[in-house]
Amino acid sequence: MAPLRLRIDGRTFRDADNREVILHGINAAADAKLPSKPNLPSHVPDQFFDGDNVSFIDRPFTVDSANVHFARLRRWGYNTIRYVFTWEAIEAAGPGRYDEDWIQHTIAVLRVAKRYGFFVFMDPHQDVWSRFSGGSGAPMWTLYACGLDPRAFDVTEAALVHNTYPKPAEYPKMIWATNYTRLACQVMFTLFFGGRDFAPKAIIDGKNIQDYLTDHYVAACKHLATRIHEAGDLEYDPIVGWESLNEPNRGLISYQDVTVIPPEQKLQKGTSPTAWQAILTGSGRACEINTWDFGGMGPYKSGSLLIDPKGRSAWLPADYDDSRYGWKRDPGWKLGECIWAQHGVWDPATDTILKKNYFGNNPQNGDKIDYEYFTNHYYMQHYRKYSAMVKSVFPDSLMFFQPPVLEIPPSIKGTQDDDPNMIFSPHYYDGITLLTKKWNRVWNVDVFGVLRGKYLTPAFAIKFGETAIRNCLAHQLAAIREEGTEYMGVHPCVFTEIGIPYDMDDKYAYKTGDYSSQIAAMDANHFALEESRANGFALWTYVATVMLAKPNQNSHEWGDLWNGEDLSIFSTNDRTLPPIQKPSSDSRASFDTTSPAYSQAQSSETLTVSPANLKQTLSAEDMTLQGAREQSSDADSQSFRAAEAYVRPTPITVHGDISRYGFDLRNCTFSMTLSAPSSTKEDAPTVVFLPDFHFPPNDTNVEVSGGKWTISTEDENGALLQILRWWHAEGDQTIKIKGSRRQSSAAGAEEGYYLETFKGCMVM
Repeated sequence: MAPLRLRIDGRTFRDADNREVILHGINAAADAKLPSKPNLPSHVPDQFFDGDNVSFIDRPFTVDSANVHFARLRRWGYNTIRYVFTWEAIEAAGPGRYDEDWIQHTIAVLRVAKRYGFFVFMDPHQDVWSRFSGGSGAPMWTLYACGLDPRAFDVTEAALVHNTYPKPAEYPKMIWATNYTRLACQVMFTLFFGGRDFAPKAIIDGKNIQDYLTDHYVAACKHLATRIHEAGDLEYDPIVGWESLNEPNRGLISYQDVTVIPPEQKLQKGTSPTAWQAILTGSGRACEINTWDFGGMGPYKSGSLLIDPKGRSAWLPADYDDSRYGWKRDPGWKLGECIWAQHGVWDPATDTILKKNYFGNNPQNGDKIDYEYFTNHYYMQHYRKYSAMVKSVFPDSLMFFQPPVLEIPPSIKGTQDDDPNMIFSPHYYDGITLLTKKWNRVWNVDVFGVLRGKYLTPAFAIKFGETAIRNCLAHQLAAIREEGTEYMGVHPCVFTEIGIPYDMDDKYAYKTGDYSSQIAAMDANHFALEESRANGFALWTYVATVMLAKPNQNSHEWGDLWNGEDLSIFSTNDRTLPPIQKPSSDSRASFDTTSPAYSQAQSSETLTVSPANLKQTLSAEDMTLQGAREQSSDADSQSFRAAEAYVRPTPITVHGDISRYGFDLRNCTFSMTLSAPSSTKEDAPTVVFLPDFHFPPNDTNVEVSGGKWTISTEDENGALLQILRWWHAEGDQTIKIKGSRRQSSAAGAEEGYYLETFKGCMVM
């Protein structure tokens, strides 16, 4: 068997030449959450509840346009795709009814990704369970299987759904995330992870609802994996791994008292019901519910609101025709009544709570449950089943393991679950920026430190000044990575979601063209990733769907087309990326230097890239023009925004071990230190992506501790890339590359850490 294209060596990724690999990735694409036929962005109510008759073909994009998108992403420096798909895309029509056309479309798109050399890992994506409970993921029939009526979620506030909101354009920002603590999500995740313990009466087709749901979910993912395996040309290249369920949630499991808000629930926004109030309104009762807002210092109580469903229930009526999907519900599970009432949690005759701690202890052994217990028991039980399924199809697959967001990882170090092919895959967003949609240059909060009890009081967690804020983000990511090692053992750490909102400050940038806040926030996140010594990331997100109807494309008006979010690095309304700079008539520029050491004090003749010294070392082969390099690519002339921060130099493959690397945007300088076990082989040098609009051929200085290097502009199926190759000796080695400083014409850049950055490094 040939060496694997990507393998794990302790906490490091290695390629077939044993070079360290950094996964510089992006999620493609966020609109894969949404069906394409009919085209249903989350604000469009038409045909929404016809959830059995949808198709996700052409997500994340059409096969014909895949070259454009993958060329664009490669040109921007990405080598990894987190391939977003949903359970609904596979099995929307009903239990066991798979969409083979969508699967073949997916295989065709993956083949295009392979041509561009991407590493791909598959992401079974969900947010707050499904589109019908305000997010994405599971098919509509799963809600009916659990006895819920999604058509009544709006009036009962069992979920706040964008396209059933009275005015979708006024859907509150980030309110969708509160659905995790509303009835629909609480029911679904409790049954999915703990139905056998907490809903033993919920039997369908002879199985407890937990097994019914998880068996169908795992079988659907296995069907997709099997079809990919059968394709014969995608296994391990480009698909190197599979991720576990995106952002799993406990539901009600571990709630010690359903009549109060759990102390660990940090997000409160809009109406914020207790689980007990959600149960009551879900059964048609009126409740006075506290309302919250999110300000600069976090959530605060803003008032209260009467939620009165006027008798309408979020549960299917007793006379519902349950034959629609062909299942058989056990007679002991009654429709028309709350599942928790049927298990004695409350009495609907008197509306009184009977067992407020029903979800707080394991009914099998009486153990007290907290979130950590949930992760180690209920979640790990699910993960083992999913992982075994993947390994049954792809025995050498890397497993991107994602525990609940910002929760303590499972204690599996040294156990059978400590899989050497496992990757710790947490998510991180700067919550203050994400929820307020502002980049606060003055202060921020060490949220992770607060969650882990690092401070005597949250006031001590406040960090002042942009430098302190950047360091705070880096320290949080490093702490998350280190916590993963402490609990799970030595594994690579890849942040499979991280990103920023682009519609900051009431879309100020869209009105003025001044993206200084977005540049500062995006660079701070990338700085944090580099400083944290993570082994990679997948930026959230890329959205490039262009529909015939203009309102249904990624734009300044509707953003990512999903719940008012606007995190895509691409928008059809934004500027074009400057074409790659090619010296004189040569389509491949190459130069090298050979000396024990270099420094800025040396002459610019040796160290500065210019047309004069480029040709001194160009070979005839280097000078050969190839047809593909003559062709202009659509990737060279498409929309970008704040690209100064995310199109950045990064190691691709490194001979040895990276000690540290990073890009100083203020000074347009990339630096890296490494330790090499031997001299580099001629055909396996250290390779760095060097974006041309930070490092133009006529204005780039390179310093190395020793060896020789070349910079060349190369074509990868239409994606022009500027690459630095470095051949060096064994031992500790350093490289420093200084690019161009250009004047920015951005209006209104605020004083602060980045004012000099914009003056020095922005390309218009």
